[in-house]
Amino acid sequence: MTPNKNTPTKKTGNRQSIIIGIIAIIIIAIVAYAVIKQSMTPSQESNPITTASPVPSASPTPVASSSSSNNGTKVLLHTTAGDITIQLRTDKPITTANFVNIVQKGWYDGTTFYRTIADFMIQGGKISQTVPSIQDEIGTNNHNVNYTIAMAKTSQPNSATSEFFINAADNSKITYSDGTTFDGTYTVFGTVISGLSVVDTIANAPVTTNASHEKSQPINPVTLIKASIIS
Repeated sequence: MTPNKNTPTKKTGNRQSIIIGIIAIIIIAIVAYAVIKQSMTPSQESNPITTASPVPSASPTPVASSSSSNNGTKVLLHTTAGDITIQLRTDKPITTANFVNIVQKGWYDGTTFYRTIADFMIQGGKISQTVPSIQDEIGTNNHNVNYTIAMAKTSQPNSATSEFFINAADNSKITYSDGTTFDGTYTVFGTVISGLSVVDTIANAPVTTNASHEKSQPINPVTLIKASIIS
C-alpha cells in the first residue's frame, strides 16, 4: 500500500524528531545564555554593579582633594536617620548641575535609600519624574573613596539620570572580570563633609533580599525628607 500523503513515512518521522531535538537544544542554549547574562549585568534600574568585592579603606575618612574642585555648592540631605551634608565638585559641571536641578525642584524629597550594602554603598534618588540621561564625567580625578557621592547608572555609558549612591567604603580599587573599573564607570561629583556617621548607620542597617535576589533591601528604609541647597 502507498502511504497517505498526509502520513509521514518512518524516515520522515525520524528526520522531524531530529529537527525538533535540535530546535529544543537551541532554545535551551538561548535561555541559559539569557540567565547568565542577566546575572552578570545590572538591572535596568540604575545600580552600581556588585559582582566584585569592595576593598575596605585603610581609613574611615575620605581622601580629600587639595584642589578647589571640591569647593562647590553644598547640599543638605535631611533624612530620618539624621543630616548629611555634601559638597559638590566644580569640575563635574554636567553631573553637579543635574543633581542641583533635581534638588531645587524638590524631586528627591520623600524618596528613600532603597538599596544599601554594608562596606559598599547606600543608593537613593529613585524619583517618579523623568530625567534625561546625562554624559559621564569620569576624567583623571575620579575616585570612589569613602563618603564620596557618585551617579548610579545602567551598564550603558552616559545612562545616569537621577539615582545616586554614597560610597560606604573605598571602592576605588574594584575591577570587574571584563577589565572595567569602578572609577572608570561611576562619576564622582562630591564628598560628604558632615554626617559620616549617618551614612554608616544607613549602610549597616538590617536588610533583606530584594526582587533581584540581592541582600540589599532595607527592612526599615531611611527616607530623604528634604534635600536643599545651603550655600
